[in-house]
Amino acid sequence: MVKSSRYFAQVRNRPDRQGIQDEWIERVIKKPDARSVQADGRIRLWGQVPEAGARYLRVVLLEDGKTVHNAFFDRGFREKE
Repeated sequence: MVKSSRYFAQVRNRPDRQGIQDEWIERVIKKPDARSVQADGRIRLWGQVPEAGARYLRVVLLEDGKTVHNAFFDRGFREKE
């Protein structure tokens, strides 16, 4: 597993997040379908997870680009065509 924040360790136990596998998070970090940087410097990455019904997983990294701060399925994400 990649390095993670204390916040991520806490929210990871929520029922809606328990099914998210480390492998999926690592895959999105290595090869995101989309990427943006927030005003606070955090990095948002999105990647489609075929094993999860082709939903998009959003992974938020801290400013260092290595520490996972959040990961969840983003219902509102639409890939740019």
